Amino acid sequence: MSESEAAAEARRWLRYALDDLEIAGQMAREAGRPRYVCWFSQQAAEKALKAALVLEDIEFPYTHDLRRLRNLVPGAWPAGAGPDILARLTEWGAESRYPGDWPEPTTQEAAQAQADAWAVYDSIAAEFGRRGLSLE
Repeated sequence: MSESEAAAEARRWLRYALDDLEIAGQMAREAGRPRYVCWFSQQAAEKALKAALVLEDIEFPYTHDLRRLRNLVPGAWPAGAGPDILARLTEWGAESRYPGDWPEPTTQEAAQAQADAWAVYDSIAAEFGRRGLSLE
């Protein structure tokens, strides 16, 4: 993939991440929807990290493990969130999507997931800007 193709594809991943954040915001405004907020927040963080990997032309595995993805991103990229936050967001990849032995997420947990995902997105988007890449 050429550099311009990689940049275009990376921007696409980042736009999808922003879409997920916007959907999480809509779900947060609707009572009784915290698990969807958690799910879309996890997805947004995942897509933002994958945008960085696409831009760097780094292949990544099919995984929802945000720590694993972050470990593939070169160190010069800001993380936006530490390993504990990434682990917490990763858990929402299954716990908010499938029924299981875990409790439903609370509105407070959903708000935290949303804030954490925005931190990841904002750090990746800022690095795009530092590299002179528009998000459009």
